[in-house]
Amino acid sequence: MSGWPDGAAEWNHRRGLRIREMVEEQQVFLGVTAIVVSPAMRQVMELVKRAARMPAAILITGETGTGKEVVARAVHHYSLRVSRPWIDFNCAALPEHLVESELFGHEKGAFSGADTLKPGLFEMAHTGTIFLDEVGELDPRVQVKLLRVLDGVPYYRVGGQKKIGVDARIVAATNQDLAEASAARRFRSDLYYRLNQCQIRVPALRERPEDIVPIAQYFLRQHAAEAEFSPAARKALEGHPWPGNIRELRNVVTHAMVAARGYQIGVEDLPPLQSGGVRPTLVRSVWGLENLEREAILTALRKTNGHHRRTAEMLGISRRTLSRKLKLYRSLAVEDSIHVA
Repeated sequence: MSGWPDGAAEWNHRRGLRIREMVEEQQVFLGVTAIVVSPAMRQVMELVKRAARMPAAILITGETGTGKEVVARAVHHYSLRVSRPWIDFNCAALPEHLVESELFGHEKGAFSGADTLKPGLFEMAHTGTIFLDEVGELDPRVQVKLLRVLDGVPYYRVGGQKKIGVDARIVAATNQDLAEASAARRFRSDLYYRLNQCQIRVPALRERPEDIVPIAQYFLRQHAAEAEFSPAARKALEGHPWPGNIRELRNVVTHAMVAARGYQIGVEDLPPLQSGGVRPTLVRSVWGLENLEREAILTALRKTNGHHRRTAEMLGISRRTLSRKLKLYRSLAVEDSIHVA
């Protein structure tokens, strides 16, 4: 005898165990969930906990889409500044002439359009942490000013005459080889050494295969709590080298959920995936990230008969994001046969 009154009780017991396992795997840093299962990522988090207590600048390295921002948030979470401000900025998000104003602020009338005084992000991060993503994209002139801030030297706002002093812990991230960039004089070597007081490398998803299915399952349950991958689908996910890392995985899961007819996600619901056994550096996914995303959006539009609000809800994105994506597809003249106006 099994000791179970019926099959449903056993299923509920196993489901309860799995839920407790998932809670242990999930950690939330400043509102962002991290799935930490693999030994490689557990080692990263142990290093984060030790480094977070130190006042040193931290440089987080790794491929695009590996989760560098989540690691940066974990640094702030475990630091003595956790109750202080957290400010994040993508150094490639703005034109070069606006980056300096965004980081260091400007005075009223400093340039055309500067109608009011604007404190910079460093001022906003005073006593807390400022995260500079894609730091390798900084303009050389801004690099000089950043180096002085790292050295504790007060700075001027753009157009200002009064020096500003701040106490902000700097965490930077890059997918570039800054040592190579500094040797080629594309990045200041003195700034590189100052940022690289402590380096944390986030491994690519292919280097931590134990994380693949748990992360995919987390994304899947954002669409439907009852959804599960079949054994064959799990094997397919684990065998793919994921050149686009977690971002690619999320797009694949979104596509699979839209394509599936029920809560059991089979391998037939997945887009074509490259199997293992090929050197990851030479792999090019059959489906690029952009094509996967586009296909998921257009498939969802078909299911909702072109209804934008329901499509956005199905995909877990905002209507503004959906509209922006559709506008991009039109501009590239890649609309599908479905009407997306």
